Amino acid sequence: MKQFFLVCILALAFTSCKEEGDTQTLYLAHTLPQGHPVHKGILEFKRVLNEKSGGKMNVKVFPDGQLGSEREVLELLQIGSVAITKVSAATLSNFVPEYHVLGIPYLFRDKQHQFDVLEGEVGKSILEKGSKFWLRGLGYYDAGSRSFYTSNKAIRTPEDLKGLKIRVMNNQMAINMVNALGGSATPMAYGELYTAIQQGVVDGAENNPPSFVSSNHYEVSKYYTLDQHSSVPDVLLIGTKYWDKLTEEEKQWVQEAMDESVQAQKRFWNESVEASMATAKKAGVEVIIPEKSLFQEQSKSVLEAFMKEHPEMNDLINQIKNQ
Repeated sequence: MKQFFLVCILALAFTSCKEEGDTQTLYLAHTLPQGHPVHKGILEFKRVLNEKSGGKMNVKVFPDGQLGSEREVLELLQIGSVAITKVSAATLSNFVPEYHVLGIPYLFRDKQHQFDVLEGEVGKSILEKGSKFWLRGLGYYDAGSRSFYTSNKAIRTPEDLKGLKIRVMNNQMAINMVNALGGSATPMAYGELYTAIQQGVVDGAENNPPSFVSSNHYEVSKYYTLDQHSSVPDVLLIGTKYWDKLTEEEKQWVQEAMDESVQAQKRFWNESVEASMATAKKAGVEVIIPEKSLFQEQSKSVLEAFMKEHPEMNDLINQIKNQ
């Protein structure tokens, strides 16, 4: 992978786009499979941008991690080798601290509140924070809500998490959240998780329904508890090295294409959730609807600790909670 990654850097020759006649071609890389609803949203972005620009701007998409991991592609964006990428806000928080806030458990009251925030002034202000790191946010894609799934023991209350090893992303917020609920947070590479659940190395994990099914984790997990503890969005980013070269009209085309694709991607996401849940249930997975307030109450310490450790984020958190 590393060798291929280096070859790609050389092939791109430190240019995030190329001109063919009157057409600019923007390189867009991400790590998701082509059947994923976020990839479908990206294809809508490509279609609308080409349409709005009258064919003057085209997007060449590199899915499936062809150009590297999320972190590697973010670095390509920073040096100008790729124009656009999609990453999780959790990954982006390692570059832009404000994105940490979006991973706080139960920060959003519901889906409507989440997108009122993300598509409003607060969300836009966070997108712009990345510009000083050469990473300008264009908008947010729906990545659903993360919930627990386990192999042998159903989780109905936080008490049921005690003694269970739960795989999490290598992200401090996720680690703190699982530990606060009584589980034992176990960071692990996503590609290793299927075998780890199958062999009992971990007792379960947490993710959204499309990921639960597309990863085939439903084959080795008997229980899926929809506690919906966090709703971390995906973010589409454009490198400032490319953005700053665009004319005002071109910037408008790009932003309008993003805004339209966001609304389309929400539909793709909802369709994928419905299909994924049907697949899981058909395979015999027990879907549990718990009392979310129990999980919310026990995870409050994560928010309190974060606000104490990062007082500079308190105004942002209060803006979100009060919207």
